[in-house]
Amino acid sequence: MSSGSSLRSEDQFLCSICLDVFTDPVSTPCGHNFCKTCITQHWDGNGPYKCPLCNELFTPKPELRVNTFIKENNPERFSLCVNVLGRQSFSSGRFYFEVQVKGKTDWALGVARESVDRKGTISLRPQNGFWTFWLRNGYEYKAGAGPSVRLHLHPGPEKVGVFVDYDEGLVSFYDVDAVDVIYSFTGCGFTQKLYPFLSPSLNDGGKNSSALIICPVHHNH
Repeated sequence: MSSGSSLRSEDQFLCSICLDVFTDPVSTPCGHNFCKTCITQHWDGNGPYKCPLCNELFTPKPELRVNTFIKENNPERFSLCVNVLGRQSFSSGRFYFEVQVKGKTDWALGVARESVDRKGTISLRPQNGFWTFWLRNGYEYKAGAGPSVRLHLHPGPEKVGVFVDYDEGLVSFYDVDAVDVIYSFTGCGFTQKLYPFLSPSLNDGGKNSSALIICPVHHNH
């Protein structure tokens, strides 16, 4: 995977007001999307009515259009968690991608099989179709091996590489800058399509506001 163009951006699914997954998504006349409750409360009162993203001024208060693309064209979205899957699937061979995690305090990334449960609370472990590595609270690194494995990384990675050998049943995570293997899942025995998996986690009052960035890979691994 050579660029982020094949991954669904988290921005497609997050409201910029509450920084959470859309609930009853609506669009303003300028084309930006928000939760219906968020934008309604944002405009509570007599105006002025401005788009929170581009500051376009609307006079009078505009009608909000239900965004059926987000609401209906994403039946496979995760219902409670801020998780996204890549558009491109893999069912053979090898693939590799890199994710910049610099500046974030909470995140998770790896790969997931096609049939993973997207409803309710998600447990990131191979038994549930997830092969992942994550950070919590700014310092707790773990691999979701079920039970999870605590990883002592000081300093932690700023960019993580994910390598998958489908036929060999291997998923490896790398500290790209240090050129070190962080953790590997072996003997996975894949039988379904795999997708890149990303979870930027919630904003946490600005503490975790940095984005997960999919980095172009210009060399072979």
